[in-house]
Amino acid sequence: MSKPDPARWGFTTRTVHGDRLGGVEHGGIHKPMHTSVQYGYANAAELIGVFKGEIAGFNYARQGTPTVAALEACVNRMEDGRGTICFATGMAAIVAVFTTLLKAGDHLIASKFVFGNTNSVLGTLQGLGIRVSMVDATDAAEVAAAVTPQTRMVFVETIANPRTQVADLAGIGAVCKAHGLIYVVDNTVTSPWLFKPKAVGASLIINSLTKSIGGHGNALGGAVTDTGLFDWSNYPNIFEGYRKGNPATWGLGQIKKKGLRDQGAALSSEASHHLAVGAETLGLRMNATSANAQALAEMLEAHPAVRRVYYPGLASHAQHARAQELFCGNSWLLAFELKDDADCLPFIDRLTLPIIATGLGDTRTLIIPVAHTIFWEMGAEKRAEMGIAESLIRVSVGIEDQQDILDDFKQALGD
Repeated sequence: MSKPDPARWGFTTRTVHGDRLGGVEHGGIHKPMHTSVQYGYANAAELIGVFKGEIAGFNYARQGTPTVAALEACVNRMEDGRGTICFATGMAAIVAVFTTLLKAGDHLIASKFVFGNTNSVLGTLQGLGIRVSMVDATDAAEVAAAVTPQTRMVFVETIANPRTQVADLAGIGAVCKAHGLIYVVDNTVTSPWLFKPKAVGASLIINSLTKSIGGHGNALGGAVTDTGLFDWSNYPNIFEGYRKGNPATWGLGQIKKKGLRDQGAALSSEASHHLAVGAETLGLRMNATSANAQALAEMLEAHPAVRRVYYPGLASHAQHARAQELFCGNSWLLAFELKDDADCLPFIDRLTLPIIATGLGDTRTLIIPVAHTIFWEMGAEKRAEMGIAESLIRVSVGIEDQQDILDDFKQALGD
C-alpha cells in the first residue's frame, strides 16, 4: 500500500487528514483533548531544556498543550505560514500583537473601518503612549501618506465589519514592504479558504477562530500566523533576551512569551478540539454561506423597501472589482439599510429564521441592528464618520437552504 502524499492534496483534504498524518495515539483520527496543566519530565535537565526552548515539549498549559499545538499546525497549513500561535479569543490575538510588538512612542496605522472592539483597543493603545492614525484603507495612498519615522505597523481587515469595505490589500502590502513595516491582516471574514494574506505581503495574519474556521458557534479562539515574510532581525522592539537563534523565530517567539505566558490569554484544549473539528468543513461552509449571502444581497438590492446593500459580490459595491480579483468568494457578511431611514427593529422582529445575536460566521444566519448594539458605545458622531447609518442592519448568512432564507426576508419586508 502506497503512502499518502499530502503535498499533492488540496486544502480540505490536508485539513481533514492533518491530525492522522501527524500521528495520533491508538490509531485515532483526531488529536485527543490533553487536559493536563503540568507536564512532567524524566529528569531536571530535560525540563530545563523545554523551559529554555532548546527541546520541543510542553511545560505549562498557559503556553500550549498537544491539542492546541495540533490546531496551530492546522491553521498554519491553511495560511501557508511559518508558525502559528493560538489564543483564547480573536481579540486576545489582536491585543497580543499590538502590546508585545509596539511600545510607547511608536506609531500604528489602522483602517478607520475596523470592528468596534478593535477600535476600542486602538483607543487603549493611545492611552499607553502609542500614536494611532486611522485612515481609509481602501486607498493605499492614504496609508503611505500617514507613514512617519516612528511608524512600526499597519493593521487592516480584509472585509470590514459591518459595512464590507475591502481594503487595498495589495497596495498596502507594497507600502509596508517599501518602509519595512509589520503588515498585520485580519483574515477573519474571508478566512484562508477565500483569501491568503501572504499573497499580498502580510507579515502577520489574525484569524478569529470562533467564526469562519470553527464556524459552529460552540468555541472561542483566535490565532496569529507569521508568514515568514518580515525580517525580524532589524525590528527594534524585539527584547534582547529573545534575540537568540534564528531571527525568523523572534517575532512569534516574543508574541508567545509576552502574549501567552505574561498576559495569560490561553486557549483551552477543549475549545481547540471543537475548533479543529469545525475547521475540517471550512471550505464547504464558506462556499455555501457565500452563495447564500450573494443571493440574499441580490434580492435585497432589488427590493423597493431597501435603500442600499453592502456586499462585495454586488456590482454596485465600491470595491467589487477588487474583491473579485482578490477573493475566491465574498463571504457571509452583508449589511443593508431600509428606505427612508425606517426603524429597523420592527423588521428584524418580523423575521423568523435568523437568530437575533451578536455573533458572526456561524452555520446559522445571525442578524443585529448595528447602531443600537455593537457600535452603540462609540456614539453617533463616530458612527457617522465610519458611515454607520442608524438604520444599518448586519447579517451573517448561514448554511440554511437558500430559498428558506430568501422567503423569510421577503415576508419581513412585506411581500
